[in-house]
Amino acid sequence: MSFIGAFVYSVLLRGYDGFRTNIKYMIPLILLTALINPAFSHQGVTILTYFPSGNPLTLESIMYGIMAAFMLVTVICWFSCFNCVISSDKMVYLFGKAAPVLSLILSMTLRFIPDIAGQFGKVYRAQRASGYKPKDSCFVRIRTGCHVFSAVVTWALERALVTADSMRSRGYGLPGRSAYSLYRFRKSDTKALAFILVCGLYVLAGSVRGGFAFWYYPSIRGSVSGTLTVSMYVVYVCLICVPIYMQAKENVNIRKM
Repeated sequence: MSFIGAFVYSVLLRGYDGFRTNIKYMIPLILLTALINPAFSHQGVTILTYFPSGNPLTLESIMYGIMAAFMLVTVICWFSCFNCVISSDKMVYLFGKAAPVLSLILSMTLRFIPDIAGQFGKVYRAQRASGYKPKDSCFVRIRTGCHVFSAVVTWALERALVTADSMRSRGYGLPGRSAYSLYRFRKSDTKALAFILVCGLYVLAGSVRGGFAFWYYPSIRGSVSGTLTVSMYVVYVCLICVPIYMQAKENVNIRKM
């Protein structure tokens, strides 16, 4: 359910590019993780066959590898969605008054990886324009890579210092400082936040009581029935559908404009 929700939400956010990116890294990662676990873990009671080394290949190890792969991909997909939705100015709006230093660090961290990737591409293209060729010797490629890495790291550190000095000179973090923001906390936001909190607390309480308990070793078994478990799955699906519903509604409103 988490995987489907993350995949659908990613496609709603980024369209075909999101679908293509997800497929490009999800399938190899799922296959790699699903194949690695049975090769090293031989636990389980359902033996399918034996490796040439004599170790058993069990159904439980295969299922555990597949589920672990899907969990890993789901976490990556949710964090990519988070990176698309929560920009640096939103982070400053959320934590600027309560924790200005923390909000500045988080906003810079969110922008760090995309900016580093973009700057790396610029420096690499500049090296190509200055005469570097990918078909050069291994020593030349290593030396060029070190030059690119050094230039990007220097640029990142310099930009971080400039940003910190700029925010300090503007009085960021001082008591009583006002700031303009495009965002407003409306009644609909209050209702959505209350719904998310209620669903999240219910799922958390049910999880503590073992509603989501599932075992792969020595045999596959888990809680898949019962009033508590069914209600937890229903509430969890509702919780996953909150961002999907909001993004779908926003896409429809944009198309009507």
